Amino acid sequence: MPRTLHLALHPYGVGGPGQHGLWKDPRVAKNSSIDIDYYIRLAQAAEHALFDALFIVDSQFINATYPAHYLNRLEPLTLLSAVATHTRHIGLVGTASSTYNSPFNLARRFASLDHISGGRAGWNVVTSFDTGTSKNFGLDEHLDYTTRYGRALEFVQVARGLWDSYEDDAFPADVARGVFLDPAKLHALDHTGEHFKVAGPLNLSRSPQGQPVIFQAGVSEEGRDLAAQVAEGIYAPGGTLEQAQEYYADIKRRTAAYGRDPEHIKIFIHGGPVVASTDEKARLREREIFDEDNDFDRNLALLGRSFGAYDFSVHDLDAPFPDVAHLAEKGGRTGAAQLIERARKENLTLRQVAEAVNQFRQSPFVGAPDTVADTIERWFRADTLDGINLAFRTEEELEYFVDGVVPILQKRGLFRTEYASDTLRGNLGLPVPANRHTREPQLVDD
Repeated sequence: MPRTLHLALHPYGVGGPGQHGLWKDPRVAKNSSIDIDYYIRLAQAAEHALFDALFIVDSQFINATYPAHYLNRLEPLTLLSAVATHTRHIGLVGTASSTYNSPFNLARRFASLDHISGGRAGWNVVTSFDTGTSKNFGLDEHLDYTTRYGRALEFVQVARGLWDSYEDDAFPADVARGVFLDPAKLHALDHTGEHFKVAGPLNLSRSPQGQPVIFQAGVSEEGRDLAAQVAEGIYAPGGTLEQAQEYYADIKRRTAAYGRDPEHIKIFIHGGPVVASTDEKARLREREIFDEDNDFDRNLALLGRSFGAYDFSVHDLDAPFPDVAHLAEKGGRTGAAQLIERARKENLTLRQVAEAVNQFRQSPFVGAPDTVADTIERWFRADTLDGINLAFRTEEELEYFVDGVVPILQKRGLFRTEYASDTLRGNLGLPVPANRHTREPQLVDD
């Protein structure tokens, strides 16, 4: 079967990282980040366009300098459960931390979403970027990288074990025999590991897709290795075409080294397309967006997130970029290292680094519909991505992409013209995991 593109939608409400001016746009409702009707409309529009998934980002620490969307937003699984009842096909992927949750509770919550949606749930596994999160959970210090990623691996393994608590035919519900459950097909986990001790079993059966789909978004060595071991979908940083190719090849290579089929891990890069009737108008709009979002104080605060919400305003803005590498060790180490390396190579001041923060987020997908489709096809065929995680500033811009770009991709055979399945796994082309207690391989549902 020819390889085809996957598309996901990533709503940012009143404005995520770098979108400092979005909340001022008259087309954006000031309560959109907490308005469930906003998310339902977007999910339905994306489903109408045959997108694979709706992706909800999350974090559990803020201060007043954080992006507008982060300051006031809904909890992902609550949000997605509501969206599930208004959609039929689109996948529902929520972010949840393996550092600040317990496996039993989170496994139950995602399994519940999987049942509510009929097999469309996905879990974006994060280890928590913000060092300040620890103090919201009774801990003085954020865990270091090694501990966080070791805990994440074991967390996923425990969750998957709990999702297999019941064999698929564990409930005969035979009235004549008076047998609701076959107890031989209920299995305790009895897990004891370095980070967790969990008895099980989970009090919820498997969904039509077997288990929720595991997504992950790490770019560090630890993150890439975790992805290669357990992820079925990845939200990748993108960057230049060459950087995306390197990341794609590295993840696929690592996945194969762990004995997994590289086709069973789908890599989505971030994309914020800017589409207009002509290339010139799209580039003009891109410049307008940059000017709308170019708030220096907010950029300086955004820079601080990679260094544990550090307050860079205490430094001389026109002095060389300060030596703060140690602050990123428990936070966004990889992103921080990239910023430090660029500052060193180009001899940048703190002001110059802060001014460049938004420039790092420029999208390659800018132009008229044909131009954007050409670029997507070029990146797709160059093995940089399996899909794109699309972020649009407004609902109108989503509609413009759906009406202008998607039909071109479909005409070229790059994107589906109908859903293949009612489950997220089915639409991503991922196998249903065999229950560990039966070991019977199962095929992707039709």
